[in-house]
Amino acid sequence: MSGGIEAALAVERAVEAPGPVRGGVGFARALDRLAPLAGLAGLLALWLLGGLILEAVPAYSAFTGFAPGPALASFAELIASGEAWRAAAPSLARVGQGLAVAFGLGVPLGLLVGSSPLAERILQPPFQLLRMISPLAWMPVAVLAFPTWDGAIVFLIAAAALWPILFATAAGVKRVDPVWLAMARNLGAGRLAALRTVVVPAVLQDILTGLRLALGVAWIVLVPAEYLGVTSGLGYAVNDARDTLSYDRLAALVLLIGLIGYAFDAALGRLAACARWIPAT
Repeated sequence: MSGGIEAALAVERAVEAPGPVRGGVGFARALDRLAPLAGLAGLLALWLLGGLILEAVPAYSAFTGFAPGPALASFAELIASGEAWRAAAPSLARVGQGLAVAFGLGVPLGLLVGSSPLAERILQPPFQLLRMISPLAWMPVAVLAFPTWDGAIVFLIAAAALWPILFATAAGVKRVDPVWLAMARNLGAGRLAALRTVVVPAVLQDILTGLRLALGVAWIVLVPAEYLGVTSGLGYAVNDARDTLSYDRLAALVLLIGLIGYAFDAALGRLAACARWIPAT
């Protein structure tokens, strides 16, 4: 009888033993979810420290508007008055148009470069040369070439966003398993059919990753590009706040730009993570 009890206790201990492991895994997952919040909290702490330094050093007293208190109060006013949307809407339209142009050019060119060794040898040198030129260096050309300021800004954004999409697409095409293409050909698919049914779905994640990188570059180029002759947009609002020494409003606009960019980047990141394609077998 005692032996049976001991055996039962041993079984119970064996069943309960993985409990701490499961608890440890759950704690690690919770910690992993909280890590982004910890990073943002650290950034906020640095901002608070910078605000204290601005207030404590007399030489920087004119810039106390950058401190969290005045900046967040101005940010709340931007949201409540609707000025945030009025400033962001033209910028979002320009970024959207520039990304659409870059996407329409970058994806076909990336598919061509990635699938044709001859095209890669011909196009790689000029593409790499053009990629190394700052998009803002094209600003005088854009002003002369386009009849409107909006057209010039869209061109600058497209010139910045083209290369991440193109090269990410080309890199994805090169990683496509040749077995998939051979199977498609054996089933009677031509080049266009294989491109549509195999290559494009296989590289969709790479395309979206390139689009995510392109969005980051375009969002950076947007503000200086809107220093041109436009009278709307986030870049214009930042320039106006700087000229009027409204540093609290300037800090609020910088925060608005960062939050909008972060939201779009997170959305594209999730979309790219869900776009992994596995061919049917």
